[in-house]
Amino acid sequence: MQVQAKVDSTQAGRLGQDLTPLGGERAGNVAGTIPSWEGGLAQPPANYQPGMHHPDPYAGDKPLYRVDSQNLAQYQGQLPAGLKALLEKNPGYFMQVYQTRRSAAAPQRIYDATRFNAQNAELISNGNGVDGVAAGIPFPLPQNGQEVIWNHIMRYRGDQISFVSNLAAVLSSGAFNLLKQERDAYFLYGREGVSPKDLDNTLFYYRNKVVAPAKLAGSALVVQETIDQVLAIRKAWRFNRGERRVRRLPSLAYDALQPDTSGMAIADQVDTYNGAPDRYEWTLIGKQEMLVPYNSYAVHQKGIPYDTILQEKTLNPQLLRYELHRVWVVEADLRKGHSHIYGKRRFYLDEDSWQILAVDLYNKDRELSGLQESHPISYYEVPMFGSTLETIYDFKGSRYFVDGLDNNEPMYDFNAKLSPRDFTPQALRINN
Repeated sequence: MQVQAKVDSTQAGRLGQDLTPLGGERAGNVAGTIPSWEGGLAQPPANYQPGMHHPDPYAGDKPLYRVDSQNLAQYQGQLPAGLKALLEKNPGYFMQVYQTRRSAAAPQRIYDATRFNAQNAELISNGNGVDGVAAGIPFPLPQNGQEVIWNHIMRYRGDQISFVSNLAAVLSSGAFNLLKQERDAYFLYGREGVSPKDLDNTLFYYRNKVVAPAKLAGSALVVQETIDQVLAIRKAWRFNRGERRVRRLPSLAYDALQPDTSGMAIADQVDTYNGAPDRYEWTLIGKQEMLVPYNSYAVHQKGIPYDTILQEKTLNPQLLRYELHRVWVVEADLRKGHSHIYGKRRFYLDEDSWQILAVDLYNKDRELSGLQESHPISYYEVPMFGSTLETIYDFKGSRYFVDGLDNNEPMYDFNAKLSPRDFTPQALRINN
């Protein structure tokens, strides 16, 4: 079954005119609190050198105001429900709100592909897949919630990347242990010269290897990510260092628990949301002006001790930056007859990049149970806009999970020598 989603040439012609090349509103807001988009950070600042933790181009900015439990009522209309609850539950926590900087940018070929997609992309298989595209945002002028979430899933994240980062489950006491991983990703969708036929229902390849702590070092994972995961589920293999064997994982999707997260993170929360959308009904609420994480360079800087970032109950608010941005709001409600630990989720997506910035998490009884946030920066050397740190707050347990801690690790390599051959079970066995 195909679901028509194409727009006519007149609508597509708005891209790069009154709309940004990826479909955001180019103009600022009436109040002047959101500026116009002027191309984003498409070039590195003068003080950047390859291999550096990205210098903050807005280091001179001072907070405009602070939001906390005392003045929450004044700003609650601009806060995701989960962020409002986080402030209420933690009176010492606060948000520093800065000048809005629309820094998101992508290569010109991604802009060109996005304009092509506007007249050619379509949802297929009841919305579980996308056809007619090989790069770019598939639905820059979205008409429903499924199209919006596919824009996040298929947004540009570079061609390939190698990096080292840590994850941590921070318990209610504030105690945590770091798990360090070497990670590689090779993106097939979005690569220059790749056609829709070349994709063969493949989005990207991913692998990781645990390097610390010593008792877990050597375990590894390989994932071959499909686009339509109802048609063909993602393939995943794990190397267990104790067994010295590679095993195919039967399921790594939906609400299957991620290992080493103390039960706080599930498979489809990686990258804020991923995988098949078939278990939810997707409703496009519309576009709103919200206070969201943005230009999070301060928490990304080299040398910050991880115990300075990871505080009891929350991240260190002194290191976080929030800005007022227009976001697409999409609500996902669990379909009857399907199971998932989240009965409802509300997503807030950046209009300039389609990166999910925040998610309100509701349990099976549709009670607000948590908050997920992405703290993004512009990787201006690519250019690409994406998360540098992701968090999941569990309100009932007064604890949280963090992924992406890289302050004391080598910086990302977007020119790594990788190929699909590096992401097979055979390669997993050879390299371990």
